Amino acid sequence: MTKYARFASLVFSGLFAGFLIGVLVLELSLRGFDGAVYTQVRLVELDSLDKLAVVTLLPALLGTAVLAYRAFRTSTRWLTVAALALLVCVFGLTIAVNLPINADQLEWSVQSPPADWSDVRDRWQIAHAVRTAAAVLAFGLLAFAAVLPSRSR
Repeated sequence: MTKYARFASLVFSGLFAGFLIGVLVLELSLRGFDGAVYTQVRLVELDSLDKLAVVTLLPALLGTAVLAYRAFRTSTRWLTVAALALLVCVFGLTIAVNLPINADQLEWSVQSPPADWSDVRDRWQIAHAVRTAAAVLAFGLLAFAAVLPSRSR
């Protein structure tokens, strides 16, 4: 069971972190464009990228939770628990900040973005940068825990 949980946590947390990095690069590339361009790209992003986030983050959380439970009495427990805590924070930040903004942006018009579009963009991008850093760190911790010899205490 531990072998499968480790595989799932590594694969899905790695895919999720990579996905978030890709979105971060795209979002940072958009900073030089006006509201109409930003809105158009966000509407395209919102068409399916939320689905990709769900199918990578949820298995990463589940696999890491099982791995944390299974590693509780081993030398890698703190790395695994820290990775799980980071993924839970990513999930919470996504629910609290990013998803409400996503829902609001679905109503935006490319021809007339809201007057505060850049403020909304900045809030979304800051939250996204934080969750990207947390997801990458979680993946790094899981990868490090996977290569360390696991000793029972």
